[in-house]
Amino acid sequence: MEDKEVYTSKENSDMAMPITKNDKSDKKYNAQIVYPIISNGDTIGTVILMSKDTNIKMNEVEKKVAQSAATFLASQMEI
Repeated sequence: MEDKEVYTSKENSDMAMPITKNDKSDKKYNAQIVYPIISNGDTIGTVILMSKDTNIKMNEVEKKVAQSAATFLASQMEI
């Protein structure tokens, strides 16, 4: 989040990034996208899409959904 970069687990082979402090190292989620919400140049949060389904792979559609949500939320915070 601090680096203002999008994280996407690829091909269900990457370990999912822990989201909460209580997440263990076991693999709960098979695919995820973490997209930063950037308002006035500062990261104020993230939009996170996750899936536990082993057959799901995050692709460009899910990435665009997360991007749209993050852009919308950022614009609302600037008002």
